[in-house]
Amino acid sequence: MGKNGVTLYFMRHGETYFNRYARMQGWSDMPLTKEGRLDAIRSGLGMRDVQFDAVYTSDLRRTVETAQLFFRDHPSKDNLTIQMMPEFREVFFGSLEGQDSVQVWNELYKTLQRSFDEVGGRNIQDELNALKELDPDHLGENFMEFWLRVEQGLLKLIQRHRDTNQNILVVSHGMTIRNMLHELIPDFQLSEPIHNSSLNIVEYSNGAYHLKALNQTNHFAHRKKAVEREFDLIPQEMFK
Repeated sequence: MGKNGVTLYFMRHGETYFNRYARMQGWSDMPLTKEGRLDAIRSGLGMRDVQFDAVYTSDLRRTVETAQLFFRDHPSKDNLTIQMMPEFREVFFGSLEGQDSVQVWNELYKTLQRSFDEVGGRNIQDELNALKELDPDHLGENFMEFWLRVEQGLLKLIQRHRDTNQNILVVSHGMTIRNMLHELIPDFQLSEPIHNSSLNIVEYSNGAYHLKALNQTNHFAHRKKAVEREFDLIPQEMFK
């Protein structure tokens, strides 16, 4: 990394019960599954050689749990405070939350006259606007409502860290990360979802943002090294 840069590690939360059972999640505050907890630990173990200078999460349980587990055995943990930012929440799906996600998305693509498999042709603006219309109560966020919220958080983050040469972990959600990557990397194209516990690494240097890793999971430590043990999930000293 060149002078006056920063490296942003965007991490999606670990698997939750709504992920496992294919439910629309959004702002629903689901806990991680055992597999989700183990993957968060494995990801942190695989990044022990990276010194992190700050960690941000959304204010939803699954991202906070993921950050705590990521740093459980990490050398940086004693120098970090989890900073929760509601701007980094997932899209709010209104009354569609908790419903069968396959059924919802199939219904959505019928209204958009697209196949569920047309990944390359998806337009997230059309999707979120149509989801709000699909919600009988129209309580969910459309694209502009969602993005204005997320963008405020992203701008705060960049203004605070852009020229610090620091490593910043941001634990967030699939659509939220996808849209932040689109904002930072103009020619970014994603042909598959952001995976649970994956790292998506963006480096700022020489006046531009560069995508260094997408859906990275090959750094995960072996499962045997990530044996789960009981510990306080909410150590208050980690929060700010």
